[in-house]
Amino acid sequence: MKEIFNIFKKKKKREGPIEKPKIIADYREKNSLVISELINLGIDIETKELKVADYLIAGTAVERKTVSDFINSMKNGRLVNQLEELRQYESRLLVVEGVDEQELYSDDSSEDNIGMHPNSIRGFLLSILLNYKVPIIFTKNYEDTAKFLAVLCKKKPREISLNIKKRAHNQKEQSQYVLESFPGIGPKTARKLLKKFRAIKDMINAPEEDIKKVIGKKAENLIRIINYKY
Repeated sequence: MKEIFNIFKKKKKREGPIEKPKIIADYREKNSLVISELINLGIDIETKELKVADYLIAGTAVERKTVSDFINSMKNGRLVNQLEELRQYESRLLVVEGVDEQELYSDDSSEDNIGMHPNSIRGFLLSILLNYKVPIIFTKNYEDTAKFLAVLCKKKPREISLNIKKRAHNQKEQSQYVLESFPGIGPKTARKLLKKFRAIKDMINAPEEDIKKVIGKKAENLIRIINYKY
C-alpha cells in the first residue's frame, strides 16, 4: 500500500555547521570594545591591515569615529583624506560613535569642542553628505555601534574591489591640509592664503595686517595660535 503524502509532515533539517556572519576589521580595532561586543553577538571577526576604512562588511566600507576623534580628525585634516579614500568604495559609511556620552556641538557658546564653532561642524557634516557622498550614522555608544554593524553584516554582500589603496597627496595638497587644521580655516580660505603667501613659512612670517587683509576676522584665531607659546 502506497504511503499517502502528508502535507503537514515536517521537513528534516539539514545537518551541518551553520556559517556565522563575518566582518573584516582593521587590526587597529582589535582591542576595541566594538569588536568584543560583535563577538558577543555571534559575529565572526577576521582582523587584517586595511589600507582604507576600519571595517569591511557585506561589501560596505565603514569608517568608525568616536565624537572626540571625529572633531580632532576634522581639525587636523585627516578626516578629509579618509573620506577621499573611502570614496573608492561604491558602498561606504561613516559611523560617529558616542553622541550619548559627548556632545558633538553646542550652541551654548560661540565656540565648542576645542575652539570649533558649532556652525563649522554643521557645515562639515553637510559637506560629508553632499560633497563626499558618504552616509553618516550617529550611535549612542560602542554597544549601539556593534548592533548597527551586526545588522549590516546580515545584508546580502556586494562584490568588492581589492584594488583599494591609500591616496597619495602632493605637496600642494599637504600644505592646504596643514592650514585647514587651524580653527575656522576651510579649503577655500586655505587656498586664499597659499595663493597670497605661496608658502606656509612665508605666511607665518608675514605681518599680521597682511593676513587680515586676505581672510578678515578669521585671521584672529590663526594669529593667536601662531603666536601661542607652549
